[in-house]
Amino acid sequence: MTRTGFVTHPDCELHFAGPSHPERPERLVAIVERFASSGLLDELAEHTARPAAASVLARVHTADHIRAVELACLRGRTMLDDGDTYVCAESQRAALLAAGGVVDAVERVVRGEWNNAFVAVRPPGHHAEETHAMGFCLFNNVAIAARHLREQLGLARVAIVDWDVHHGNGTQHTFERDASVFYASLHQYPHYPGTGGSRERGLGEGEGATLNLPQPARSGDSEWLADFEHVLVPALDDFAPEFVLISAGFDAHRDDPLSATRVSEQGFREMTRRLLEVAQRPSRGRIVSVLEGGYDLASLCNSAQAHVEELITYGGSLPQ
Repeated sequence: MTRTGFVTHPDCELHFAGPSHPERPERLVAIVERFASSGLLDELAEHTARPAAASVLARVHTADHIRAVELACLRGRTMLDDGDTYVCAESQRAALLAAGGVVDAVERVVRGEWNNAFVAVRPPGHHAEETHAMGFCLFNNVAIAARHLREQLGLARVAIVDWDVHHGNGTQHTFERDASVFYASLHQYPHYPGTGGSRERGLGEGEGATLNLPQPARSGDSEWLADFEHVLVPALDDFAPEFVLISAGFDAHRDDPLSATRVSEQGFREMTRRLLEVAQRPSRGRIVSVLEGGYDLASLCNSAQAHVEELITYGGSLPQ
């Protein structure tokens, strides 16, 4: 019996920025429907996300930011101060479920209930900074999970691999002085949000624990996989993480409207496979991936399916 977890919640669909916004509820609907129609759901251990407590969010975000999101939703605002992140009355609940779902997943994997997991939630998270929201992101789901692994679950070394087409500025800034969390990102560059140059390697004690592999526009599988294999994999081997988190954005796909890259479903499959192979050694295969971007529904579903098929294949079986 394969033990790959699948975490989501229908209330994550309540976050709504308007009918023309690319980060729309249909993204989750389409993924769940694809997993059901393909038979993939039958091979997954499903779990309904629970909302994160304020104390969990506070491991990454300031109290002022947490309260600002709450008040914006209560007062009926439609946009936060950064000017590119929309909210509605239900956005706070969706964001709490998104963060809580990733925390639920890492706890289950650490306990050995699952070997790995995919968390399909929204809003996404990797642009959210300690003090403010940006780039469609309210709270930084992956960063919150990494801090939970370190501070609550006692792991010494956590790696985050981010292959969203947009650089995860919030995640990098959260950990750029922390040598215990290795952050690696492949992303289109130059592109939103403007960070993620190859010279950004961390600061102070964290220098060297940040790895940016910027990719030019129109790059595709060959370019992304070459850097993945020859630069990222050796760096992960050297770091020897006890747990691997993936910011799994699928907007580097050749059909995505928000990028100019040409990664295919097979490219995402290959990156997943290599991470699983690397994680078999120091991490005992413990991986949790969380949905970030991906705005063309067909390519999003195709890529997410390929990704999760690999998680199942390499997830193995727990002793009965």
